Amino acid sequence: MTGAGAAVRLQARGVTVRIGGGRAILDDASIDVTAGEIHALVGPNGAGKSTLFGVLAGDLVPLAGDVLLDGTPLAGIRSPDLARTRAVLLQENGVSFPFTVEQVVRMGRAPWARTDAADDDDALVAAAMAATEVTALASRPVTSLSGGERARVALARVIAQSTGILLLDEPTAALDLKHHEDVMRLVRAQADAGAAVALVLHDLNAALAHADRVTLLAEGRVAATGAPAEVLTAERIEAVYGQPVDVFPHPVTGVPLVVARR
Repeated sequence: MTGAGAAVRLQARGVTVRIGGGRAILDDASIDVTAGEIHALVGPNGAGKSTLFGVLAGDLVPLAGDVLLDGTPLAGIRSPDLARTRAVLLQENGVSFPFTVEQVVRMGRAPWARTDAADDDDALVAAAMAATEVTALASRPVTSLSGGERARVALARVIAQSTGILLLDEPTAALDLKHHEDVMRLVRAQADAGAAVALVLHDLNAALAHADRVTLLAEGRVAATGAPAEVLTAERIEAVYGQPVDVFPHPVTGVPLVVARR
């Protein structure tokens, strides 16, 4: 957890995105992504999470509103400089060519080519592969891996990129229980080391257990933002998701748990 003086690295203010010129799929949304914090974007399907993620990454240009990276308009930052400042993990990580795992992870170092930082490529690639437990797969073609293995390789590439901002779209979606927890611990370690992390999550319990802040989206608008336990109440979850739930403290850790009423 970070203190009140932590720097806001990435900021969106009043951003609106429309389909064509019609319906808004993101309407007047604002978010701060702060150094040393995990900020989870949650909400039901179609709520606008991926659209807000795309705006923060610079892949979508909003019709209205501002997106700032360290106080500078995102649209005015050159692509090489952007790639050295923030790393993006997309939900779809399809690789159609038979690159090896090590080659894919090494792609994360591409923004640092022909800079002094390139001297660290081998060490950073090895460390990222070890952290995500894919070292043993180094020589395997990515096309031969399971979905969960590919997800960990994609995360290793992002970590090897060695930036101060991580944008992760559902990084645990294809993972089994152990690797789900391993990835969330690894993301926590990145934030504790000073990175500003924004990630899209469907798992509300993961958001409650690991995030410092949560932004809950509903129908393209921000329904609430703040500390996870303050945002993800039973009443608000039912109102946004249309599903009654119970929220109660874990008997050992005290962290709130969300359980659907059946």
